[in-house]
Amino acid sequence: MSMKYTRLAAVLLAGSVFAGCASTAGNTAAGTGIGAAIGAGLGAIIGDSSKAAGIGAGIGAVAGAITGYNWDRIVGKVEETGGKLGVSTTKMADGSLKVNFPEGATFDTGSYQLKSGAYPVLDALAEEMTKSPQLRVKTVGHTDNTGSAQLNQTLSVNRANSVVNYLASKGIDGSRLTTEGRGFNDPIADNGTAEGRAQNRRVEVFLYAVQQ
Repeated sequence: MSMKYTRLAAVLLAGSVFAGCASTAGNTAAGTGIGAAIGAGLGAIIGDSSKAAGIGAGIGAVAGAITGYNWDRIVGKVEETGGKLGVSTTKMADGSLKVNFPEGATFDTGSYQLKSGAYPVLDALAEEMTKSPQLRVKTVGHTDNTGSAQLNQTLSVNRANSVVNYLASKGIDGSRLTTEGRGFNDPIADNGTAEGRAQNRRVEVFLYAVQQ
């Protein structure tokens, strides 16, 4: 057996192991863990690890081939409606656009009731999705490490669901919306400091376009 197929088998085995441990706390509660493992592994095989790993760590496996999209208009709208709240955008290597909502812009601590301040930003995303039917959204909730793993997992799922429920209330079909809760598994800062914990409490909204 060639080295390429040996590595492919190892990646698929890793995916099956992760899938066997998947939580039922949310729609895709363990999806990013699986996506990151398979995405990074397949990237190494096909020689484009940066792109595949980006997909795995961000939007994960999605239905339909991802296609290009000019994000400049929505980036401008996010800056206009959410910049003062700390909402920011990042164009990802996989072709998606990440809109990062810090906790203060969306939820009170320990709550999954959306704050009204987040509405204008989400309204802008819903407007763009209405204009462009090829757009899809995956929303990923994150927490800091204060409290139990189960408590944080549930909170992260509920927060992600609150965001997509708002988009659905604006007429976006549920088939275009997916959610994931990551609890405290993907920190972007040091949970040992108050500042770091604040950065880790966030919701990431990934927009991506699919071929139709």
